[in-house]
Amino acid sequence: MKLTMAQAIIRYLNNQYVERDGKENKFIDGVWGIFGHGNVAGIGEALEQNKDLKHFLPRNEQAMVHTAVAYAKQNKRMKIFACTSSIGPGATNMVTAAAGATINRLPVLLLPGDIFSRRNVAPVLQQLEHTNSPDISVNDCFKPVSVFWDRINRPEQIISSLPEALRVLTDPIATGAVTLSLPQDVQAEAYDYPDHLFNKRVWAVPRNMPSEESLASAAAIIKKATNPVIIAGGGVIYSDAEKALNEFCNNTGIPVGETQAGKGAIPWNHSQSLGAIGVTGTSAANIISRDADLIICIGTRLSDFTTASKTLFQHPSVTFLSINVSPFDAHKHSSVSLIGDAKKSLETLNYILKNDGFSISVKYRAEIKQQKNNWNQEVDRIFNLKNEPAVSQGEVIGLISDCMTEDDTVVCAAGSLPGDMHKLWRTVNGNQYHMEYGYSCMGYEIAGGLGIRMAKQSGEVFVMVGDGSYLMMNSEIVTAVQENQKLIIVLINNHGFGSINGLSLSLGSEGFGNQYRQREKETGEYTGDELPVDYTAHAKSMGIDAVKVKTKQRLEKSIRQARKNDGSTLIEILVDRSVGVPGYEAWWDVPVAEVSESDRVTKIRKEYDKKKKGERNF
Repeated sequence: MKLTMAQAIIRYLNNQYVERDGKENKFIDGVWGIFGHGNVAGIGEALEQNKDLKHFLPRNEQAMVHTAVAYAKQNKRMKIFACTSSIGPGATNMVTAAAGATINRLPVLLLPGDIFSRRNVAPVLQQLEHTNSPDISVNDCFKPVSVFWDRINRPEQIISSLPEALRVLTDPIATGAVTLSLPQDVQAEAYDYPDHLFNKRVWAVPRNMPSEESLASAAAIIKKATNPVIIAGGGVIYSDAEKALNEFCNNTGIPVGETQAGKGAIPWNHSQSLGAIGVTGTSAANIISRDADLIICIGTRLSDFTTASKTLFQHPSVTFLSINVSPFDAHKHSSVSLIGDAKKSLETLNYILKNDGFSISVKYRAEIKQQKNNWNQEVDRIFNLKNEPAVSQGEVIGLISDCMTEDDTVVCAAGSLPGDMHKLWRTVNGNQYHMEYGYSCMGYEIAGGLGIRMAKQSGEVFVMVGDGSYLMMNSEIVTAVQENQKLIIVLINNHGFGSINGLSLSLGSEGFGNQYRQREKETGEYTGDELPVDYTAHAKSMGIDAVKVKTKQRLEKSIRQARKNDGSTLIEILVDRSVGVPGYEAWWDVPVAEVSESDRVTKIRKEYDKKKKGERNF
């Protein structure tokens, strides 16, 4: 079949399917892209000719990849989007979001346009020339943030490259951003492709089982433990292992702390739920974990936030048992590794331990119950501060959390909100809470919310976003209007970068450079009036309803109205940035200046040196 290379790519992608647990579905649901030179006459023409693969028009290339990543996450990696761009800035705009996809182990296919392969007209518009290497382009920037990268210099190369790209995208171990760099002249070249290349292909997503020996060894380790704790990561959600985890906890009594990606793996009101764990963890999870002699890690990559910079687990003989599909993650912390699917592994371990009659002690159950009760009282306190004149961020979180149904989903990514929401949000299932905290990319929120909305069949999507993230990227509000996709955007206005302002204060730097204020002529400093940004007027100008509120009562009323609205709504609420949610029983390693003219910085550096001594080396 004679086709251009671009036409062949689109035809191939349209015939790719995935299957897991007997359920089969189309894998690639469409292509996002802004057309320019580099893809308009190639991929653009191909999409126009093949309407079976739907095209979506974003406003920003980074944003469209965020949308695609959120869509993949909400679909538990079983459906994805591809993203195409022009050469140059269109391509490099995607790099940031590509890093987010790879860090979070979420599949996205990137098809950036590239320079001319035949070179005779070089340098073309937007080409970065290297005097020592003419085959380098800005698309080489994708190499470190992609799990698979290829440049297609001949049209026939896709015959081998496309199947490899799909193999990686559908592999739960290897998945992330996959980049096929497409020189603009090659996109338009024709080749007589074999017909079988375009046959329907179903990629099986396996549930790999650990060996019987490793399962028996893991069960033996668990039975020896006195105070075991589970860390539930995103792998629990992606594996559909929530039910298996709940049954495992019901049977054994082992408590669960959740990462950002694993939040909702177990309901907040489950007797064995300790809530969030780590730097942004609950007092219950962190106090219980401190003395745990066994840490059972399920589907987590054990970031510094989860381990409190390797200071959280203080038992002198603590053992780590890691259940993970990825050997790379399973071997962290010198873990005893159980390499396999989370759902299958938990089901099998539960069967073994149930038959052996294993259960944690009555004393340990009582301690868990006490710490859990203490934490619930603390959450209730934060939710009902009645701060005036401006409400606290914790109160806002509490109100919205209470307003959500089981079908609703909240999304967030950066600033002070993720830490507070991790601690406070009361989730009942894994689809309620969507946090991008692997890369924690400002600007993800609205674009990600759009991807979630497109993936959901029911319920509302609440976008929690600070004013800093909103100003960084809000363009996909227009795209949501274009696609008739409804979002409820709650904009928390604290006049600046609240999270880093707080961190700066804690490190002795007095919040330098983190407040949205005008520069004073007399001092040259950002100490003038707060910036007069009208967020509601801005949102209305993009075609959605918007309202500004100052009280919890007005916020609740506005949420009720937003639910009734057919289209999107932005609700701006001013919060008191001086009233934050405290940390609980955990520390984060942020290096403090070793020498400084500030006495406060010098004092905090001494405290930092003491804390750092508590870090584990593995």
